[in-house]
Amino acid sequence: MKKTTSKSRVVSAVLIKDLRIEVRSRVVTNQVLPFAGLIMIMFAFALDNDDVLQRVAGGLIWLATIFSLFVIVQRSFAIDTADSALDSLRVAGIDLSAVFLGKAIALTFQLIALDVVLIASAFLLYQVQVSAIGLVLLVTCVTCATTGLGFVGTLYGGLTAGANGRETLLPLLLLPVVAPVLIAATRATEAAFGSGGAATSEGWAWVGLLTIFAAVFGIGGSLAFGPLIDE
Repeated sequence: MKKTTSKSRVVSAVLIKDLRIEVRSRVVTNQVLPFAGLIMIMFAFALDNDDVLQRVAGGLIWLATIFSLFVIVQRSFAIDTADSALDSLRVAGIDLSAVFLGKAIALTFQLIALDVVLIASAFLLYQVQVSAIGLVLLVTCVTCATTGLGFVGTLYGGLTAGANGRETLLPLLLLPVVAPVLIAATRATEAAFGSGGAATSEGWAWVGLLTIFAAVFGIGGSLAFGPLIDE
């Protein structure tokens, strides 16, 4: 019981620390959101066709999310590397799996906030529509997809922390791994929007895949994060 309580305290402390850093630095607000917003606006001008935009809206939302993921992860681990925070936690004997969970949850919260803005911009720019049942599917999809991205982003952020050229190494390593999330989240979002005549029911199978992805990287990341940091 004591060990569980101690681990939950570490998770909470790391989560609060990362969110406080974001509130003070406003990286998501001042850098990530404008970057993601520009992606959505540029595609709106480039495609310039309401029917096409409505069909591809789901994919654009998740492309912008994944590109923004790189910026958030690199920023988070750059701060921890600069002040040797991870090394200090390791030397102090802190359970690094708890550190992994805290950072992953903080990253998930930031991605959810980002996706809310991206989805709102899709309604505004691309004129997509969603029914009540589609909204339930969309919320579930965002929750599962961002959780999976939070886990895998934290794991690979720890893997590349302190490495030379990590700014380019992280996208190269992470893009192939998050491809299933991009595909599944896009299909589920298209079903929620009814893009191309897709039925809402078609999206739940993709949500199931997102749930499996999040579970695999949640468990695997908890086990692997500590050894990766030690090396």
